[in-house]
Amino acid sequence: MSKALDLTTAKFSHPTTALLLGSGELGKEVAIELMRYGIKVIACDRYDNAPAMQVASAKAVLNMKDREALLNLIHQVKPDVVIPEIEAIATEVLLQLEQNEGLRVVPSANAANITMNREAIRTLAANTLNLPTSPFFFASSEEEIRENIDKVGFPCIMKPIMSSSGKGQSTLKSEKDIEEAWQKACTEGRGHENRVIVEGFVKFDREITLLTIHAVDGIHFCEPIGHHQVNGDYHESWQPEPLDDDILIECKRIASTVVKALGGFGIFGVELFIAGRNVIFSELSPRPHDTGMVTMISQDLSEFALHVRALLGLPIGEEIAFHGPSASAALLGEGKGNKISYKNIDKALALGKNTAVRIFGKPDIDGERRLGVALARAASVKEAVELVKSMRDTIEIVIEDEQQETSGKEE
Repeated sequence: MSKALDLTTAKFSHPTTALLLGSGELGKEVAIELMRYGIKVIACDRYDNAPAMQVASAKAVLNMKDREALLNLIHQVKPDVVIPEIEAIATEVLLQLEQNEGLRVVPSANAANITMNREAIRTLAANTLNLPTSPFFFASSEEEIRENIDKVGFPCIMKPIMSSSGKGQSTLKSEKDIEEAWQKACTEGRGHENRVIVEGFVKFDREITLLTIHAVDGIHFCEPIGHHQVNGDYHESWQPEPLDDDILIECKRIASTVVKALGGFGIFGVELFIAGRNVIFSELSPRPHDTGMVTMISQDLSEFALHVRALLGLPIGEEIAFHGPSASAALLGEGKGNKISYKNIDKALALGKNTAVRIFGKPDIDGERRLGVALARAASVKEAVELVKSMRDTIEIVIEDEQQETSGKEE
């Protein structure tokens, strides 16, 4: 487990230090890959004992939306590279330090700033790059939503301009849904900013993630990933999602266009809708993607290994070896407590020859939370998806509250 970071005394003899802003399950895998290259990792998040902190060299707990706190942390740590892994970051600080002090941000401070905000990335894609997108508008009040709703019609989707994993997202079927959706977006979005994007429904056949790597030796792509979401949150993903050659070419064109426009080295999770023969840009993350956790079993280099290679300026090579049809299923826990245990993992692993389970090590839960992932390879995508679902159903998540138990015993 990483030690708490004493910024007054912490000194590293190693010349390369990475400051990881965001220490969830994706950040944990990035930290592990960085440490394979002997890099010291300082893992940061708003809460203690986050997954990446458990494997990092040191940790820092802070609100990364706090400009002064983030600025002070970076000045004291003096990292060789800053790696944003979540949306809730004062990216204007990264822009300032990159421009004025030469701070290295992955993939770049500009990319982090634009993609952390749905308004900025959608404006870039639709207005600057002329990429196909769903109809949309932005609003800062209920009144503004009602005035512009005819631009997209019903049904439509409302999302906070800053959020992830479906937080704050609602489907609107009529005007009576506007008030509740607005309140949800304002309270559940990152930073509680009162601004939303309202998108018209796209009648798409499939939704995919195309992991796109920009490295020193050019642009590279992983096999397309299909996924199933519930309320905007990923539940299962699989690879490869079969696409006709012309559609795949268009997917790669759109992805490479936006990635090159953002600049910087790293992996980008490009989300696309497939509607008939048309490809429509949806969203983009300048970092590993949750649906891409399937690459931990489907490829010789996972999305995390690829991200680290790229950001370190190392080549990816001519080909990313793909092992065969694979799938992942999120292990979702629901309840409240700070003692979480898992049963029947052995039985889940015994369901197939090529299976794996990753438990993230999140310290507590209050509501629903993604706590792990089941992974499998099989002869076909269908078999792989069925296998990870069976694995998920087999694993039992037990949630207890140690504090309540202790106080009860004392009484």
